[in-house]
Amino acid sequence: MCTLLLAYRFHPAYRLVVAANRDEYYQRPTQPAHFWEDAPHVFAGRDLVHGGTWLGVTATGRIAALTNYRDPSDLHRHGPSSRGQLVSGFLTEDAGAEEYLARLRDSGISYGGYNLLVGDSERLFCYSNKSDRVLPIEPGIHGLSNHLLDTPWPKVCRGKDGLDRILARQDFAVEELFALLADHTHPPDQELPDTGVGLELERMLSPIFITSAQYGTRCSTVLLVDHSGKATFIERSFEGGAATERQTEFQW
Repeated sequence: MCTLLLAYRFHPAYRLVVAANRDEYYQRPTQPAHFWEDAPHVFAGRDLVHGGTWLGVTATGRIAALTNYRDPSDLHRHGPSSRGQLVSGFLTEDAGAEEYLARLRDSGISYGGYNLLVGDSERLFCYSNKSDRVLPIEPGIHGLSNHLLDTPWPKVCRGKDGLDRILARQDFAVEELFALLADHTHPPDQELPDTGVGLELERMLSPIFITSAQYGTRCSTVLLVDHSGKATFIERSFEGGAATERQTEFQW
């Protein structure tokens, strides 16, 4: 997951709105969102290399998502531990969010840089191993890409502004959220962050929806949780230029 926008206790009809894109190499084998055979209460996509996921929910109300923190030096400092297993670990366990994050911080396992969002529609927390801080998600609109929560990168600011405009109305269409996730706008060079990967790569990674020869947005996900506890999870995958959709609803 490389762009995640969320509105928490912000809209009169929904306690939580999530709109997120997963960016990955096109050749990396992946299963679209489904109920897992080895964890039947988990609904999420699955990375077929390491078995983890980037965003998922459970039938019991747990939510987890992850973005990588862009730091080229991580390639030489960390072992093979898969960050996607941090998401699947929370979804398949019973520990509360704060307990899970405390245990993760004390584990000593080395991962590349990441931001991990865990909790449920009542309480959400964000932890980054780069800042080593656990932040409760406050009511409002937030954005997360490949830096810390609400870092004002152009794609994060554009996404948050777009989400704010959509949710300004009592009634909005899910298609508006998917249209926001499909934004290919490239910001001016002078607005791009400098994360150490070079200007050409910064340009390629700068839109909300990324396309290139080998790497780009593989799926878009919308999660809606209303105040009665009804959750709707919609995922659109993009393979070979075609979009496929999977949807499920829960009553938490």
